[in-house]
Amino acid sequence: MRRSILSSLRAHLGRLVAACLAIVLGVGFGTLAMAVHASATHGIDETIGKQNAGVDAVVASEQASISPADLAAVKKLPQAASVIADTTAYLQVAWAGQVRASSLGIDARYDTSRIAGPTTTSGRLPEAKNELALPAGLADKYKVALGQQLTVTSYNDKRWTVTVVGLLDDSSSVGGANAVATAETVHTFEPQGYIDYIKAAAAPGVSQAALTAAIGGVVNKDLKIYTGDAWLEREVQSLTHGIDVLGGVFGMFAVIALFVACLVIANTFTIVIAQRTREMALLRCVGASRRQVFSSVLAEASVVGLVASGIGVVFGVALSAIALTLARTFDWGLPPIDLHLDLTSIFVPLLLGTIATIAAAVVPARRATRVAPLAALRPEAAPVAKSRAGVVRLVFGFLLLAGGGALLALGAQSNQVIAGVAGGLSSFLGILAIGSLLVPALVRLLGALPARSGGVPARIAVANAVRNPRRTAATTSALLIGVTLISLTCVGIASVRKTFDVTMDKEYPVDVTLKVYDEKMPATAARQLADIKGITQVVPVRTATVKSGTETLEITGIDQATAGSVIHSPTLVNQLQPGTALLDRNTMSMLEVQDGSTVTIVSGKEKLTLKVLQAKGLEPITVTQTDLQKLAPNAEVKGYWLASDPKADGPKVIDELEQSLPTAKSLSVSGGLAERSFYTKVFDVLLLVAVGLLGVSVLIALVGVGNTLSLSVLERTRENALLRAMGLTRRQLRGMLAVESLLMALVAAGLGIVLGLIYGWTGTAALMGAQVGDGGIRYAVPGRLLLTIALVAAVAGLLASVLPARRAAKVAPAGALATE
Repeated sequence: MRRSILSSLRAHLGRLVAACLAIVLGVGFGTLAMAVHASATHGIDETIGKQNAGVDAVVASEQASISPADLAAVKKLPQAASVIADTTAYLQVAWAGQVRASSLGIDARYDTSRIAGPTTTSGRLPEAKNELALPAGLADKYKVALGQQLTVTSYNDKRWTVTVVGLLDDSSSVGGANAVATAETVHTFEPQGYIDYIKAAAAPGVSQAALTAAIGGVVNKDLKIYTGDAWLEREVQSLTHGIDVLGGVFGMFAVIALFVACLVIANTFTIVIAQRTREMALLRCVGASRRQVFSSVLAEASVVGLVASGIGVVFGVALSAIALTLARTFDWGLPPIDLHLDLTSIFVPLLLGTIATIAAAVVPARRATRVAPLAALRPEAAPVAKSRAGVVRLVFGFLLLAGGGALLALGAQSNQVIAGVAGGLSSFLGILAIGSLLVPALVRLLGALPARSGGVPARIAVANAVRNPRRTAATTSALLIGVTLISLTCVGIASVRKTFDVTMDKEYPVDVTLKVYDEKMPATAARQLADIKGITQVVPVRTATVKSGTETLEITGIDQATAGSVIHSPTLVNQLQPGTALLDRNTMSMLEVQDGSTVTIVSGKEKLTLKVLQAKGLEPITVTQTDLQKLAPNAEVKGYWLASDPKADGPKVIDELEQSLPTAKSLSVSGGLAERSFYTKVFDVLLLVAVGLLGVSVLIALVGVGNTLSLSVLERTRENALLRAMGLTRRQLRGMLAVESLLMALVAAGLGIVLGLIYGWTGTAALMGAQVGDGGIRYAVPGRLLLTIALVAAVAGLLASVLPARRAAKVAPAGALATE
């Protein structure tokens, strides 16, 4: 049997390429997920370990502040060989070429003989007062050289001049790195400096547990104390939790790709076994038992699975190396991560790919043993569409569909994500179970138009597409999974984004608010702001100081005609009417007024009574410019409300705004633009990654479509030859197979898009309903994306028919009729 297996593999190698491709893609992305996760985890472990080398105990200010007395008490402990305080002062620094200062954290230098500390790439660490070492990345950004002097300012406007004596190595820092100065300098900057952590190294012979216990006996009982190992674990988990989630997402996509690959593998081995019907019959005739035939098919699957999985692992490792190299070009606040492979990331995908291949070949292998030797020498009869097992499957499918639909509705209405997920899985399994009934019906419905207008070849194509309902359903199921998941992802992200936009409009109805204090706004301010790339609207607002009862407040007035161009909330725009004041919650509480009541505002001799409406995200009191002029006719323009392009780079626009209006001494910039821009980028990246990864499953599914057509060509060799003999041209034969493939692809695409809409909407409701309330959820239909998915599926279906059609058209009518 060993020789028979090897010869069979050589003889059918071309047909097995399709199965190998499916396995390579599925295993490759599984390896990618595990290798990237292992590399990221290992890289962060190393980075955190280097940063905390020598630390045996840590005192953290999580529930209480660390006092100087706590620090002094720990330093007196005989169990501690070295004790350092992680102290930071926060100041403003004026960079060359920048209009306004920006914040800079400065850490106090400590003794690094036992506990790891910062190192320099050039220059030295500070040793004298008013010396500073800057992170190398920050120095490069602002073009700061060694020996250059900087001016730093404290919160109470005290100024110092410091000299840059070194550039810190921040290549492995997690997030932004701080500058470093001597402890004396930091104490001068901030005498009441906040102690973030106390880190201690144990004396010789003292364990981490003993040192931690000793520290616990002398410091505030509300302080949290960690052993060195526990602290490392805490720091690593705080960073790797997101990586674990991302790894899980990638792994889920890999499992999906591998599941779709199993469907393709099963179809591939069905084709191979159909081609080898005579061969297997002869083996049975010369003495091979059913068990030997079954074992030979599984042995072939094992070899194919092992070889293809090995190639997939190599493919996945190569993708991982490329992905990590590209990741270094983006500033994600993580240290550079090198490729790190462990046994799990290599052997688990290899094992899963091999097992999946063998499992997918079990049903075709069992089918190969069911035909008696002499009966196998005759052509196989067409499969029976109806059977007792088929009826049971349909009943079970309808039950799953009904139960899943109920769970989906429950999850959407009660905002239960688990119920929604269970309902989605159950209903989708129900769709797959009734596929042999549903898919042929949809194919007939969709094929009615080409059957009427396409002539005899088109009618034959429709009939061929539904001739074997179970096989057609299995083929479209592979493509259906991919299209459903892509559509679900697109619809879900579009709906979440639309819901997020509505929520942001409530939280931050104005993209950016900009104002000055105790000075006049420059005369050319509006033009300067409008010239900033990404700003689309600039609306001036006037302010005045008023009184309400005993409270002194600042009131803001905006032109009612232009308010709608910068306020995103239509509700607030409609409420902003003469005689109405929009108050935030804190102001309403301070004035002890309720929504819908009235408030009397006094400015000099003028008095105005306004209806109170609660508004979130605006100034403490916002009124129309008409009402403001009644109270303060000479109110000046003290600020601007700005609207931005949705595609604008929020952080960059904010940076430019903060450095705008150079003649203004103080400039306040606030609003939700930066946050909105950040989440927009996150949504874009998620959509790109999800569609890219799920596209792999679609690619594998299309290989399955091509395989099914190949099997159809094989089974219909005599039929196609007879059609050719009756006058069907090669072009018509190719067109007939193209229509058959196109119908299956369009049915899968159409059904997948419908399911994607349902799952995407219900998933959005289950996921976000609790956060925003039922009235805040917005359902989106990304029409262009869904249309693109349908077009891609249609084109891919046509492409999948090319090779089988060429193979069918190459056989001469007489030669084909002479086969078998």
